[in-house]
Amino acid sequence: MCGIVGYIGDKDAYPIIIKGLQRLEYRGYDSAGIALSQGSDITILKQKGKVSDLEEYAADKNRKGTIGIGHTRWATHGVPNQKNAHPHSSGDGKLAIIHNGIIENYDSIKRMLSEKGHEFTSDTDTEVLIHLIEEIKNHEQCKLFEAVRLSLNEVIGAYAIVVMEEGNKEEFIAARKGSPLVIGIGAEEYFIASDATPIIEYTRDVVYLEDGEVARVNRNEKLEIKTISNIRKNPYIHELEMSLDSIEKGGYPHFMLKEIFEQPSSVLDTLRGRINPETKEVKLGGLMDYEQKLTKANRIIIVACGTSWHAGLIGEYLFEDLARIPVEVEYASEFRYRNPIIKENDIVLAISQSGETADTLAALELAKEKGSTILGICNVVGSSIARLTDAGVYTHAGPEIGVASTKAFTTQVAVLTLMALKIARLKGTITTSNFRNMITELEMISDNVEKVLKSNKLIKEVAAEFKNVQNFLYLGRGYNFPVALEGALKLKEISYIHAEGYPAAEMKHGPIALIDEEMPIVVIATKMGNYEKVVSNIQEVKARGGRLIAIVTEGDITVKELADYVIEIPECSEQLTPLLTNIPLQLLSYYIAVMRGCNVDQPRNLAKSVTVE
Repeated sequence: MCGIVGYIGDKDAYPIIIKGLQRLEYRGYDSAGIALSQGSDITILKQKGKVSDLEEYAADKNRKGTIGIGHTRWATHGVPNQKNAHPHSSGDGKLAIIHNGIIENYDSIKRMLSEKGHEFTSDTDTEVLIHLIEEIKNHEQCKLFEAVRLSLNEVIGAYAIVVMEEGNKEEFIAARKGSPLVIGIGAEEYFIASDATPIIEYTRDVVYLEDGEVARVNRNEKLEIKTISNIRKNPYIHELEMSLDSIEKGGYPHFMLKEIFEQPSSVLDTLRGRINPETKEVKLGGLMDYEQKLTKANRIIIVACGTSWHAGLIGEYLFEDLARIPVEVEYASEFRYRNPIIKENDIVLAISQSGETADTLAALELAKEKGSTILGICNVVGSSIARLTDAGVYTHAGPEIGVASTKAFTTQVAVLTLMALKIARLKGTITTSNFRNMITELEMISDNVEKVLKSNKLIKEVAAEFKNVQNFLYLGRGYNFPVALEGALKLKEISYIHAEGYPAAEMKHGPIALIDEEMPIVVIATKMGNYEKVVSNIQEVKARGGRLIAIVTEGDITVKELADYVIEIPECSEQLTPLLTNIPLQLLSYYIAVMRGCNVDQPRNLAKSVTVE
């Protein structure tokens, strides 16, 4: 949620910040703004709407400055409008701030400051924070670095902030807690952003701020970092691995379509180096020290949100089926609030594309307090979940810019499959022949994903047929029930069509009442698992006039005779079908959304990285 960009150096800051904000548009937002300074007054330019609206507004304004901060806001406190957009100023206009996150005790701070004579012009918690910094700076007669540190000791909530000061074009102050912030180090220049995408064009050397750290970023000096409790820290410089090409569209009309078609390579990258081609054994380096704990686990608790939760449901089938370990899959947003029972021999596994999901982080912190082993699956190196967990596995999906997750989901499922196979092998709950057969199929899965993508033209035709409907129903059984949920979520997210996913057998317990000639039903009917029972469900749909889109195994005859449209996937083990069946559903959602004129990369009201509760 929200995006932060900042620059200090000898270059003109405005174009660097604007380009950075454009790179962060995928995170979701409803207003944008910039603060610039030449070392004297601070110029603040902000506007409701997109970055392009900000550019239009700023076209005839003063845009000079070699220090600047920029922000895209996803509204929490206060409606999306110009006054609530960031940056916000202190009462005397000498300080400017941008902020991701939520200050939970802002109301009590605001009342205290109002009693001291502070007046506020917006409805935001962020303006309260910059007034607090101003108050402490003036009262303590201290420098901005110290004022920010002291102020954050009074704050409850989550934040990533950057503060700049009138009359100082050499530095700004940054801090984080529960919301990501990365500092890029150049030659006598610094960059700062919510993630690495605005930085990669200029430098590969970065420092990830840890929770509770405050940084003084001065272009003429080395980075100075303290904790909010005033302990000095030595910054650790990481080298970025992503490439500039990976965050460009590469000729595709949308990032989402590009990322769907990247799945053969992203799945291959996820598996690369983790399967020995000669022995067929699985090696997950990040989990080597925890293999015995995994094999002896009484239970695995998977915590996740949204698409990652659906991947976790598939993980439940995999771990229970192959490794014979009981699994519970929890919405991270509910887990921490229901006083869960967590025991020492439980493993809590968090799944998150960004590694910054606020609810998932909070669930992990609770599990850690209770003494559980916590593991993570995420895509972003150096993210909060990667640093908080005891161990974990990166998906190596590469940057995912489209808000609706595609390749991240597939690679999460691939990692869960490897984990389940590894534990099953260690426990002896899978025969050698079944293990080797599944590994051989996994080694071919990238080619099979490529084959499914060749149904692109057919899926586009199906989308044209159903682009104007108001409701969709998705049905699946076993491993493909979570895929039905994920398919429905994708359609909701980007086309704004109401869609529901159900286990196919549950149709008779309510949803069948919805079926008529106007209701399209997507059924995942692969030959593995409960195929005959799914065929019976399909016949029940047809008897009531429903219009059927079926995902079937290559060569299927029975379902072809019943369905209106059939999309085939290559034959594979039941456990691996989700890696293939989800692809047509992603494409179907994409084409329907495009045909309806929706913004598929930035769907309304959604954010890529949900860093607030």
